[in-house]
Amino acid sequence: MNDKPQVVSFDCYGTLVDWEGGLGAFLYAFALRHQADSPSNGETMRRAWEAIQFTEIQGPYSSYKDVLAGSLGQWAVERDLPYRLEDGEDLVRSMRSWQPFPDTRPALLRAREAGVRLAILSNTDRDIIADTLRQLDLPFDVVVTAEDCGSYKPSPRNFERLVDEMGVAPAEILHVAFGFKYDIGPASQLGLRTAWVNRHVEAMPEGEKPDYVWRDLWGLLALLKALPPHVLPDSGLV
Repeated sequence: MNDKPQVVSFDCYGTLVDWEGGLGAFLYAFALRHQADSPSNGETMRRAWEAIQFTEIQGPYSSYKDVLAGSLGQWAVERDLPYRLEDGEDLVRSMRSWQPFPDTRPALLRAREAGVRLAILSNTDRDIIADTLRQLDLPFDVVVTAEDCGSYKPSPRNFERLVDEMGVAPAEILHVAFGFKYDIGPASQLGLRTAWVNRHVEAMPEGEKPDYVWRDLWGLLALLKALPPHVLPDSGLV
């Protein structure tokens, strides 16, 4: 098997798009609307909300718009903050506008020029990711959402759908993500190669062994050898 994959698939939010910044800022602003001083920062709030979301998606499938709203409502109640249905709609609108990381577009355009096919596998609804694709302004061969699968990652069904749509063996796909629970673990179990984008230089979770560890998406270009080493930005971890 050649080191160069035929397909590179991506988790979208947190890997290509600044999920942490977008969600953290939204939650912090939400808290400030109802209290003069927020007791914690956006990062702490985001992690608490994400724990609620992970529990929400373990149940019967519902749209991601409902997951966003339900998780926000529970998060607000736990903090004695008022919650209205309009607040959930505000979070959905906010997500539609979150921006890609600075390296996302140039790195993926170079990867496409190097001859690989690009795909997204995302825990979202089709209409939400349509707005995100406008922000990315990139050509993807396949986009698979939770709505398409009727389930959320880390369900193997979502990864199997990606493999089927790409029409290649799992080992010919390199799945790139920032998270282990939703992406790196289940992708590895299905036989996909994996790359961890460790933007925040975090410790590797115990027992996890992604095939590659990159500081950002320029690591993909180093793998594809699409740029000579002296042209590549310093990606830190390769």
